[in-house]
Amino acid sequence: MPKAIWNDEIIAESDDTVVVEGNTYFPRSSVREELLRPSDTHSICPWKGKASYYSIESGGQVNEDAIWYYPEPKPDAKAVRDRVAFWKGVKVEV
Repeated sequence: MPKAIWNDEIIAESDDTVVVEGNTYFPRSSVREELLRPSDTHSICPWKGKASYYSIESGGQVNEDAIWYYPEPKPDAKAVRDRVAFWKGVKVEV
């Protein structure tokens, strides 16, 4: 089962993942809510839309903006709706 791991802790785990542009998107519901911290960071993808971010807090450490998602993806990016992806040292095992 695919897993997202950071700081030796499983952040998300699901058999229902989608790969877009080489990034594995997990269902939002598969992420451990207690590890998430809201972020004010946003970015724009020309074809997916406006991305928002979460930071991860685990073991007394914070990984700023390590999770991104598209709250309202553009029509061509509907596969990432209600899903999150990881970077900044978060290891995704598939």
